Parts: sequence; structure tokens; C-alpha cells
Amino acid sequence: MLRALRAGAAGFVLKDTPPAQIVESVRRVAAGDSVLSPTVTRRLMAQAAEASADPRRETTTRRIGELAEREREVAVAVGRGQSNAQIAASLYMSVPTVKTHVSRVLAKLGLNNRVQIALLVHDAGLLDKGGGIG
Repeated sequence: MLRALRAGAAGFVLKDTPPAQIVESVRRVAAGDSVLSPTVTRRLMAQAAEASADPRRETTTRRIGELAEREREVAVAVGRGQSNAQIAASLYMSVPTVKTHVSRVLAKLGLNNRVQIALLVHDAGLLDKGGGIG
């Protein structure tokens, strides 16, 4: 699952997901959102808890350091699973500005989607520290 997400998958749903939810997930991904089944989310959280001393941390921290402060704040919010509207409200910016920042983060870090941003932010240890580097 992690390998697929790191490779660029925009989501992950289990094969026992009801067909209507699969269709809705495909629509959401097509609209630019990321989708994870609740079971997948729990597995990722468990793996995240085990990986606090991840050897990728130094590399990912360095990569995140390439971002401007506002881009980093948006990246951390994406990592927390917030939508563009939620990010806009919490960071006092417009939704189009959030979209611009997300696009810049993707371009600067060579990523394909929000899931990859979230994984990178997690690997850098920013989700448990309120967004700061270190």
C-alpha cells in the first residue's frame, strides 16, 4: 500500500468497498482529491506510529526545507488531510491561493498528488510537531 502511494497512487480503497463508494472515490480522485479507505487510514496511522525514527527523516526534512514558509504550512495542512477549503479557512487565504501553493509544492518537490505530499510531510516528522522543521 505504501509503495503504491509513494509511487503516485492518488488513493487506496479495499476490494470489499461497496461499488457506490468505489465510484464516488474515482470521481473524487478525478476531481483532484485523495481517497483512502478508513481501514487503510488506520493501517497508515499504525505504521506512522512505528516509524517515528524513520531513516528518511533527514532527507525529507531537507526537501521540505526547499519550500517557502507558506508552502510548508499548506503542505502540513495537506498532510493532516485538510481540504483546500479547510486550509484556506485555517490559514486565512483564498481557495485559489491554496491551490496555487499546492501546485507549487508538487512542482518544487517533484510529486504527483496530495497523498505524496502527505507522506513526505509525515516522513519529515512535521505532523507531530505542529508544522515546524526539526
